[in-house]
Amino acid sequence: MRTSRRIAILVGLLLPAMAFAHGPTRQKVTLTTDVAAAPEEVWAIIGNFQDMSWHPAVHSTTGEGGNEIEATRVLTLGAADGPTISEELYKFSDEKMSYSYRITDVAVEVLPVTNYSSHLTVKPLAAGGAQIEWRGAFYRGYPNNDPPPELNDEAAVAAVTAVYQAGLDALAARFASN
Repeated sequence: MRTSRRIAILVGLLLPAMAFAHGPTRQKVTLTTDVAAAPEEVWAIIGNFQDMSWHPAVHSTTGEGGNEIEATRVLTLGAADGPTISEELYKFSDEKMSYSYRITDVAVEVLPVTNYSSHLTVKPLAAGGAQIEWRGAFYRGYPNNDPPPELNDEAAVAAVTAVYQAGLDALAARFASN
């Protein structure tokens, strides 16, 4: 009886402490934009994993493997000597007009995230045109408790949201001029 009571007291004392000791939680961002273009026309622009020239932040893309699973790409941002993000393709479907990739290497000063994966897809709209959806899941750039402001959950969500919004805005502008 005494042992059971001691265990109950110990559990009662540890549970509140364990609640405060957890690390970061997985964050998610999903953004969409509708464009007045056929889904196939949109997919022709964004469906090549090796070419991200449609995104205004990307100066150049180099890579290997085309659209095959485990293909890689390196995005150079801003200018020829700008920071880079390395990524790997893990799902691809021309039929579904979608692909999924993960970041394999990025400095948190460039994008304040860790364990980032993303999915980009084009869907037909019932009224015509296409919807582009970009969604991602990730952890903040600082994996321990008490992150600095530039590496906390809010900074990670804001940075990913800004990347997605800039890309979607560029696509919306591109297809608005058609």
